[in-house]
Amino acid sequence: MEDIKKIIGKNLSLLRKRKKYTQADLADILKYSDKAISKWEKGESLPSIDTLYQLCNLYGVTLDFLVHEGEYDEKKEFVMRDNSKVNKIIITLLSISLVWFLIIILYIYPYVIMSLNLWILFIWGLPFSFLLCLIFNSIWGKKKYKFTILTFFIWTLLTSFFLQFIFLNQSYQVWAIFLLGIPAQIAIILWSQLKTKK
Repeated sequence: MEDIKKIIGKNLSLLRKRKKYTQADLADILKYSDKAISKWEKGESLPSIDTLYQLCNLYGVTLDFLVHEGEYDEKKEFVMRDNSKVNKIIITLLSISLVWFLIIILYIYPYVIMSLNLWILFIWGLPFSFLLCLIFNSIWGKKKYKFTILTFFIWTLLTSFFLQFIFLNQSYQVWAIFLLGIPAQIAIILWSQLKTKK
């Protein structure tokens, strides 16, 4: 029994450090004292089976992971896959594909019926796609990606307006529209540097 306590303790410590939790952080999550966490990790005592189950869910591993010796990479078979991240990416891509499906319908109809080539619709698909990425990223994405997506959105939007004027054969000095992107890009860079309170 002593050996199993030591193995579980070592694995609990490994998993906690992988998640970058302190013992105090974990104690807050589990509603235990940090001394109890320390005893578990030293193999002096074992958490209850309910707590072990809670820890397995927190770390995304099975109970087998906790009772087997070895490093994390040696026990990949006991690590649970996080399907929620994959599902979020698929939902985002499905939404973007819907935008492109609608654009293709809007392109095909005038092309077949009136022989009108509205290629500009495909250009407008880019800022709309980045807008959807921005929306889904703000719902469940990471803040670090928001600014990159926002940059692509702004520049594809400006490019779409520029090409729209060319498409309409307007003789204005449309290149000047890109000047709007400069203060917008500076604002995005500055915004990305704002520090938030922890």
